[in-house]
Amino acid sequence: MPQTAPDPSLPDILDPYSDCVSRAFEQVGPAVVSIAAGNGRRRGQGSGVLFTPDGYLLTNSHVVEGAAEYRASLSDGRSFDATLVGEDPATDLAVLRLAANGLPHAALGRSSTLRVGQLVVAIGNPLGYQATVTAGIVSALGRSLRGRSGRLIDSVIQTDAPLNPGNSGGPLVDARGLVIGINTAMAGWAQGICFAIGIDTATHVATLLMRDGRVHRSRLGIAAQTITLDRRVMRRLERVPATAAMVLDIQPDSPAVKSGVRKGDTILAFAGEPVTGVDDLHRLLVADRAGRDAELDIWRAGERLRLTVRPAPDR
Repeated sequence: MPQTAPDPSLPDILDPYSDCVSRAFEQVGPAVVSIAAGNGRRRGQGSGVLFTPDGYLLTNSHVVEGAAEYRASLSDGRSFDATLVGEDPATDLAVLRLAANGLPHAALGRSSTLRVGQLVVAIGNPLGYQATVTAGIVSALGRSLRGRSGRLIDSVIQTDAPLNPGNSGGPLVDARGLVIGINTAMAGWAQGICFAIGIDTATHVATLLMRDGRVHRSRLGIAAQTITLDRRVMRRLERVPATAAMVLDIQPDSPAVKSGVRKGDTILAFAGEPVTGVDDLHRLLVADRAGRDAELDIWRAGERLRLTVRPAPDR
């Protein structure tokens, strides 16, 4: 039988996948901006996402690096000058502020609750094409990515939502329309391997940048990733948090080396505070920890150890 054309008087019905992507874009798209960062004739291009109605936006540090002036354009055609509130090359994050109020802004979610396989949507301005949306899934969690500063960025989200030059600094969004990451990089030698800074890290860094203009830290000299503990280990430890931070790499002559930390150690607590992942370590390693002894609670080869570590200033 010949197929009947759809009745144009009926409302369009999207399949569930398309509906999720469309709704996420409708919620967050108006808060996504195109950023032009310049210094004389040199111009850079990237994306950002407004997270307050009075003009604060998150983007990547490498988008604003070395620029003297900034201009942000919204999808509704408005354009505003922006000032740099602060940047943190160690996490490839920066905060700008637009000279405007009553702006559309996105709601921030939590990256700690993400699951592998979860639907995610990337919104940005790749190659100058404004308000472009792509979709994919969370491919992996807890990745480490070497930033432009040379330091490893921890707790990175890997996704196959396609990114292109110009997407940097734009939001990675979940099906509820909550920002759960800031897109930062793609593996140019591969297909379907892209990365975003988890929004838990981004929120913490943004708070410090808005307060101090920079992030003051101390350091242990390790690269780590968030892991899920085996249930048998949790029972032995009588531990409620199901996650912790596993040491992937250690810098030579670092505080971690001097305290006896080894690759493969799992950090359960620092200075008496539970460590449920890399974001907790970032939060706890504040500047005034430098030069002061702290207890490091470690799980190693079936044994619980307590080491004394003295964090160093992060230069």
